[in-house]
Amino acid sequence: MKKPIRICMIGAGRVGKNHSRAITRHVPGAKIVALVDPMVEVRQSTALEFGIDQQFDTLEDAIEKVDFEAVVITTPTPTHLALTVLAAENKKHIFLEKPMALNLEECDAIMDVVNKNAVILQLGFMRRFDPEFVAAAQRIEGGEIGQPMMIKSNTHGPGLPPAWACDLRTSNGMLAEVNSHDWDATRWFMGSNYERVYTEVANFKGEAKQVTTPNFYDNVLVNIKFESGGLGMISGVCPCGYGYDARIEIVGEKGIMQIGELKGQSIMVCTNRDQGLITPIVRTWPERFAWAYINELEHFATCVQTETAPKAGGLDGRWAVAGVLAGTKSFLEERPIYLKEIMG
Repeated sequence: MKKPIRICMIGAGRVGKNHSRAITRHVPGAKIVALVDPMVEVRQSTALEFGIDQQFDTLEDAIEKVDFEAVVITTPTPTHLALTVLAAENKKHIFLEKPMALNLEECDAIMDVVNKNAVILQLGFMRRFDPEFVAAAQRIEGGEIGQPMMIKSNTHGPGLPPAWACDLRTSNGMLAEVNSHDWDATRWFMGSNYERVYTEVANFKGEAKQVTTPNFYDNVLVNIKFESGGLGMISGVCPCGYGYDARIEIVGEKGIMQIGELKGQSIMVCTNRDQGLITPIVRTWPERFAWAYINELEHFATCVQTETAPKAGGLDGRWAVAGVLAGTKSFLEERPIYLKEIMG
């Protein structure tokens, strides 16, 4: 049995904790040996919870003082390029959370440095590792519903993203921070790249949430035309208030497939006829995709150990960023956008 790969976790916040939990409890092929985060209290809390002895303010310090083979980057999008370049140049394999970067130039720089240094890059598109999504992809590939003609994907999140993620000056907004998984999943299931997108946005709750950043939106609908001729739609709502909701519907030439449901458990309760039936819902993304996060990190460890390419790589991340940029340009300019305008 091969020795577990040694990982430096970069980021001790919500996503960093989620990944640290998955690795520590469920991925025997990996071990977290260092934690990097400039926020001391958050870092110390996460390190204590998961038994991580070595803690650092910067990745430079971790590289200098600890031996490890890979990094898991869970920090905000604007930090991804610099951290990835530093890791790759020091021959560290990289698991990079979505979105890959802020623009295509940064995506290209990431892929260039990864290729130059012959290290593995896996993107955090965990839906590709969710048991239900994997089974659906296999059945589509097997021809069960025929050629996909139309796909609808939604991600509705219960809470408002961090302030930096709501501002188009420091992020690409909800289309990136919330709906990156939808961009990747629609392209994956359709088996085709995007050709044209048209986006409508709305802001219903921003004022009540004291969000004053320009072009803020909490509701978004994207219509997609794929190169295959297929049609798609992405729905985003954040905050939605009612829970975490991630579902996909695919209509093929021979039938329809639906993935996911709002109901969180197969339990129903009825205590009186006026209240009716009550069933638990999915409340958070770590709850809905618990096994997907475990499986993607196990896959990363295996790819590093066996020197094989991951199922979700840099090109997939780049296409998702291109979709986000086209979708944003569409609602800002109030017109359909062809991907060739974005891709150059």
